[in-house]
Amino acid sequence: MLQTLRNAWSIPELRKKIIFTLFILLIYRVGNVIPVPFIDVGTLANYFDSVLSNTILGLYNAMSGSAFSQATVFALGIQPYINASIIIQLLTIAIPYLERLAKDGGEEGKKKIARITRYTTVGLGLLMGYAYYTMLTNYEASYGLSIVEGGFLPGLVIILAFTAGSAMVMWLGEQITEFGIGNGISMILFANIISGIPAMVNNLLAMTWWQIIIVLIGMAALVLFIIFINDAERRIPIQYAKRVVGRKVYGGQNTNLPIKVSMSGVMPVIFAQSICSLPATVCAFVPGWTEGWWYEHVWSSSSWIYAFTYFLMIFFFSWFYSTIQYDPVEISNNLKKNGGFIPGFRPGKPTADFIQKVINKIVVFGAVYLGIVALLPIVAGNLMEGVRHLAIGGTSVIIVVGVALETVKALEAQMLMRHYKGFLD
Repeated sequence: MLQTLRNAWSIPELRKKIIFTLFILLIYRVGNVIPVPFIDVGTLANYFDSVLSNTILGLYNAMSGSAFSQATVFALGIQPYINASIIIQLLTIAIPYLERLAKDGGEEGKKKIARITRYTTVGLGLLMGYAYYTMLTNYEASYGLSIVEGGFLPGLVIILAFTAGSAMVMWLGEQITEFGIGNGISMILFANIISGIPAMVNNLLAMTWWQIIIVLIGMAALVLFIIFINDAERRIPIQYAKRVVGRKVYGGQNTNLPIKVSMSGVMPVIFAQSICSLPATVCAFVPGWTEGWWYEHVWSSSSWIYAFTYFLMIFFFSWFYSTIQYDPVEISNNLKKNGGFIPGFRPGKPTADFIQKVINKIVVFGAVYLGIVALLPIVAGNLMEGVRHLAIGGTSVIIVVGVALETVKALEAQMLMRHYKGFLD
């Protein structure tokens, strides 16, 4: 990876892209520490660490680089844009107009869908900003805390500041995608997660020497495991029949249909964590509910019941995303139209059934992989108390490793396009 970055830096055009990406990330990190007016940041941060860290808001806080717990301008982070993208992606399947734009609209259709996604992002930012403000006022009334200044004008300023911040983050991500290196949304998530490394190192040094060794070995093994699965894929052999057109013979070549083991990426983990954290979030809204046995042994993120439910939800969302991404019938029909077939299976329903069988097996293996990565920090935290303070989550590790690999591949592709000499040496 370091050698790839060094080679890319020696190419002027790629160097400009890297500098531009770093500059955008710098602007984002500056906005991440600018507080929204009319909010007592210190009181909110203390209350967040003591009560809300195990709720769904803790996930938002990790994805925003601790900006959510400090009520900064970019507190909502990239979440409104991610949620809007998911909503539009699901609606593309349900609404025929959006489906036509996605499949037959070409470049103009993609632009329209991107425009609809931006408008949806602004709407979700406004809704989430209002929900954030309502949450602060409810905490004041329930716990007697002085967090936010009352009144219509302060409330309007707070909500609009959160909304404008989410729109700004969306724009920064699009600038990285267009003029920088890699996917802008992924790069912003990457920057948010690695910003917590200094605090994690301080907490790690507070542990005993043998715990530090175990944690470092476990993290190295986890990263290698994620890299191995990230590149793993099942290749279904495809053969195309020969066609004679005039005096020329077309087809006859052999290829394959690659199906990645981690076909759904980190999305099942994010959705499963959001669903499983909802009960703890509800308990956090009601005074006294976070102190009972039921919360500690059932809804807490360190309980075994939570871990088991978490694992089941990962399985469900892995299957759900596989049904969205892969349609065996459509794949079979496309192969049949192009004269392709899977050796040993007749075109049509037998081919679709075989592809569905392969996908089902891969979904099971991919879900087990995501479940292991997501539950390892929980298991380690129950076995060693100090691990809980490291803020290591399976979601965070998968995102960091995945984005790093994607960025390296993007740099390699850019250098190969420019025929960089010595790159393959």
